[in-house]
Amino acid sequence: MMTKPKPILVLGGTGKTGRRVVSRLQQRGYEVRSASRKGPARFDWNDENTWEPVLDGVGAAYLVDSQFSDAATSLSSFSKLAATGGVERLVLLSHRDWVVSADEEKLPCERAVRESGAEWTLLKPAWFAQNFSEESFFRGQVADGEVVWPTGDGVEPFVDVEDIADVAAAALTEDGHGGQAYELSGPRLLSLGAVADEIARATGRDITYRAASPTDFAAYATERGLPEDFVAMLNMLFGWISEGRFAQLADGVQRALGREPRDFTDYVRTTAATGVWHG
Repeated sequence: MMTKPKPILVLGGTGKTGRRVVSRLQQRGYEVRSASRKGPARFDWNDENTWEPVLDGVGAAYLVDSQFSDAATSLSSFSKLAATGGVERLVLLSHRDWVVSADEEKLPCERAVRESGAEWTLLKPAWFAQNFSEESFFRGQVADGEVVWPTGDGVEPFVDVEDIADVAAAALTEDGHGGQAYELSGPRLLSLGAVADEIARATGRDITYRAASPTDFAAYATERGLPEDFVAMLNMLFGWISEGRFAQLADGVQRALGREPRDFTDYVRTTAATGVWHG
């Protein structure tokens, strides 16, 4: 008689990646525990009383960190608790290697998961294509007809979140992904001007890209209600695009799934059909 698979925990189960991971796991027939501050299973990084209940009985977990300054510390404690409690696989949504200074440890959240005692897989995606269409400041820019980023002529290999979810589901349910760090990108490098042009063609609207200076972008974003610390972080990230820090294609989708990643044009065409960019 076959043993019933243990439930799979998905932190951030209502987020961009999390809800897609939940959907794929359910399609595969797995019992899924979708956890978030307001989700079916309550989970809060700042409330350790919520940790053990969401981990109870699960066999694998999809992790997204808290994004706070103490994220690595919390993630280390949670990952070790998970491994001690019998969770066999941990899949962390991370990001490409951000190095702020030579003295700063690189991606401590990844280290926290690697040292948990469970089998681990790291997902290291490029900028999400869906940032232009789902619940974000950038979707509003597209709806307004002007994409304003201080990225100059810099390019980025935008990745479709559907691909991230496919890789996550595979890593959570299949053998062969343990110990892998998958760099995930789309198949092309695109400037923000090219992004605006693609969306304009698909929607039949006038959408332009304005290359702002970091100072001008800060004023523009602050006027539209973005907190100053968030604007400063965006300027840092946009600066990296401008200087070409991550202007390389990655092969993580190919290695994990044995297929090519989705093209940005496919994402734009599918999204335009929903009418989301028409305000």
